[in-house]
Amino acid sequence: MADGITVAKFRDVAGGLQKGQFSVGEHVQIRHLSDLDPIYKALLDRPITVTMGLVAPDGTIGLTPMWFDYEGDKVLVNTASHRPKCGWIRKNGKLTILVVNPDNAYHWVQLKCSVEREEHEAAPGGERVTKQLDKIWTKYTGNPPPYGLRDPAIDEKRVLFICNVDRIATFGKP
Repeated sequence: MADGITVAKFRDVAGGLQKGQFSVGEHVQIRHLSDLDPIYKALLDRPITVTMGLVAPDGTIGLTPMWFDYEGDKVLVNTASHRPKCGWIRKNGKLTILVVNPDNAYHWVQLKCSVEREEHEAAPGGERVTKQLDKIWTKYTGNPPPYGLRDPAIDEKRVLFICNVDRIATFGKP
């Protein structure tokens, strides 16, 4: 990320109608996610169910509601290894996350990401995958670890995709 992250700031209608509304008003560069405008950064920290978009094998876009987490400048996607989206992520290496404010659908942030690497719960060092899953379990449910939704019918193992943020789009105000 030598050049930083490009943020496309869309014009919104929070202040009323305006010329060029819903188009990109400006592009800015930030070095880190922590440099994101606080009204959008706050969305990343809330327990909001996000939508992840992936390219499916037939070329269509698959959308998945999911829990969201990040660490520093990396987006973390934790999924069960047997799910089809795991293969979709590996095949394309790109994904998009949309975080919409549940209190105002006209306030959102979109993160376009590329996979840097993956970590496997079943591999040496895999306890990091489990700890991250427990962290988001607590963030989203308020329950203490361990994560309580593992499929009891299989020996479910998790994969953690560590992703770079390539571009960001922002829209609206809280």
